[in-house]
Amino acid sequence: MDQVLTDLWQTRTDSQFPGLTTHAFLWTGRNTLFYSTATDADFAELGELGGISDQYLSHRDEAGPMLAKIADHFGSSLHAPVAELLEIGQHAHVDVPLGSRHVDVNEIEVIPTPGHSPGSTCYLVNGAEGSYLFTGDTLVFGDSGAWWAGYIPGIGDADALAVSLQLLRALSPDVVISSAFQGDSAVHRIQPGRWKDHVDQALEGLSVAVADQKHYV
Repeated sequence: MDQVLTDLWQTRTDSQFPGLTTHAFLWTGRNTLFYSTATDADFAELGELGGISDQYLSHRDEAGPMLAKIADHFGSSLHAPVAELLEIGQHAHVDVPLGSRHVDVNEIEVIPTPGHSPGSTCYLVNGAEGSYLFTGDTLVFGDSGAWWAGYIPGIGDADALAVSLQLLRALSPDVVISSAFQGDSAVHRIQPGRWKDHVDQALEGLSVAVADQKHYV
């Protein structure tokens, strides 16, 4: 595992699709795992860092056999979007279904952001180095140097995603951490005053993607 911030560690890289990689992230401020791992290879190191008390999924694509293994090994509680309980529940029991925006008992702000998938959810925490926004696949920094919305034609909902991005635009994160990512890292520090520009770039790209889709239909 690699330490990426004072209180944030990432698991080893998982490459599920060519050119696209993922990590899970342990926030030691609350011994919370965001997203999920592909193997149990990091369990020992996770234990040395204090273990996992709670695991938060951003959406159904992170669900798999490891969910039950994580819960069994660490005794952790699984938090996941209520809109995707059917898919996620096939792999593990969801202890805390999430369906509305709120700050929970772990002082994590739950922000539903449908669009990439019906239940996509972002999380905002106050970390040692500022506010950390976990965006799942809703908003990603690509290897082209541009921010893009996680819209998949035929699967995602572009209108819902645009609304979700506007919601995120109103925030002021210091660090943004996506699930899937391109390039060298999923962790990006946001320069003061630049966040709205990044979201606007993603919104513009989303509009172009939708226009291109309509053109070819």
